[in-house]
Amino acid sequence: MNGGAEASVNRRRRHQTASANGVKIANGAMAKPSSTLCYDASFMKWTVADAVHVATHHWMPCLFALGLLFFMAVEYTLLMVPPSSPPFDLGFIATRSLHALLESSPNLNTLFAGLNTVFVGMQTSYILWTWLIEGRPRATISALFMFTCRGILGYSTQLPLPQGFLGSGVDFPVGNVSFFLFFSGHVAGSVIASLDMRRMQRWELAWTFDVLNVLQAVRLLGTRGHYTIDLAVGVGAGILFDSLAGKYEDSKRNAALSTTHRAQFDCVNNVDIAKKINK
Repeated sequence: MNGGAEASVNRRRRHQTASANGVKIANGAMAKPSSTLCYDASFMKWTVADAVHVATHHWMPCLFALGLLFFMAVEYTLLMVPPSSPPFDLGFIATRSLHALLESSPNLNTLFAGLNTVFVGMQTSYILWTWLIEGRPRATISALFMFTCRGILGYSTQLPLPQGFLGSGVDFPVGNVSFFLFFSGHVAGSVIASLDMRRMQRWELAWTFDVLNVLQAVRLLGTRGHYTIDLAVGVGAGILFDSLAGKYEDSKRNAALSTTHRAQFDCVNNVDIAKKINK
């Protein structure tokens, strides 16, 4: 009896000690007090050496952190463009001289437009070639994803045509037809083709497409055919939808492998059952 009473007293003491150090939760476990949690927080253990290491080995996130602070200051102190004024576009300011040249030389504008249309044809031809000739559909799937999303976004928010737009009958889409401004399918399609070229280690062709894409972007700004944001998002869209197309292919490939393995497993089981029946 004395032994049982002593054990009961010891258990009660341990319970009281645990209750003093923490809070009991539903399953009987003890939660750490808030003071302990704060002390165990990761930032409480940082040292000067850690800060130096981050600044020297992870300088890019540090640069982005400074960029966040800078543009927060710009955004919260900027005078917003009034509804009666055209949008402010830094790309238009940078290409003033090109716009003036093309405006004063319609034939030169038509020549550049025709060359740009040829480049769009090169993009389209390459993307279709990878599917129809090489049997690799990723670039085509990526382009289908991209243009569908572009259509949804372009129709959802229809931006005004920039002032000073210089159209051409030979520019793609040919015939001075209407088009969505956001985002640039020209740029996104070129990025999709370039990424596929890199996967296939066609480095020279990829760099050629990148240079032509930059020239295309400058021309589109100079003719006021796209806002800067249209071109920037076009680059991101090409990268994004190429990645999504790759994930789509991987999911279909894994599903096919899973189905094959399941079929093989079922076949083996059926053979084992047949053997047992015959016995």
